[in-house]
Amino acid sequence: MTDAALSLDPRTTALVLIDLQKGILPNAKAPYTAEAVLANAAALAQAFRAARAAVVRVRVGFAPDFADRLSPPVDSPTPADPLPADWAEDPAPLPAQAGDIAIFKRQWGAFYGTDLDLQMRRRGIRTLVIGGISTPFGVESTARDAWERGYELVLPEDLSSASALEPHRVAFGTIFPRIARVRTTAQVIAALK
Repeated sequence: MTDAALSLDPRTTALVLIDLQKGILPNAKAPYTAEAVLANAAALAQAFRAARAAVVRVRVGFAPDFADRLSPPVDSPTPADPLPADWAEDPAPLPAQAGDIAIFKRQWGAFYGTDLDLQMRRRGIRTLVIGGISTPFGVESTARDAWERGYELVLPEDLSSASALEPHRVAFGTIFPRIARVRTTAQVIAALK
């Protein structure tokens, strides 16, 4: 992570939290626990709300029969087990607040098939601070798509986690520095003016 100064305008910056929901939290194993990611997400959400900056809550989910889920043949498919009733619910440490922007997706990335881009552009948002679970899936897919759409990105390294350390390290060590400014939660909070 660089020491270059970061300044974020709350009028044009949004916090985008990816898949911080009860059914996804168990996938946070490395380098941070779900509790650590949630604590950082809650601190950032509080700071963004206090600054009157946009907070976006992205959730993933599917129809009970998974008819709306991607299903092309792959070598390592995701099991199609029934999802628990509370799978898409907010965890207690991070409840949704009035004014949060809710986005519902059916794949890894938060742009395709949703109105995320429309919601951001209509609000004049140019910079996205992105994090969540899991780093190499929802977070990376959303960040890559945002970058290709011309958004400025900030990715707090301690706001994401994965099921294994290596994919997280690859994303933050190789990919994200090429498309974003990699920082910490504390640096982002300090930059929000």
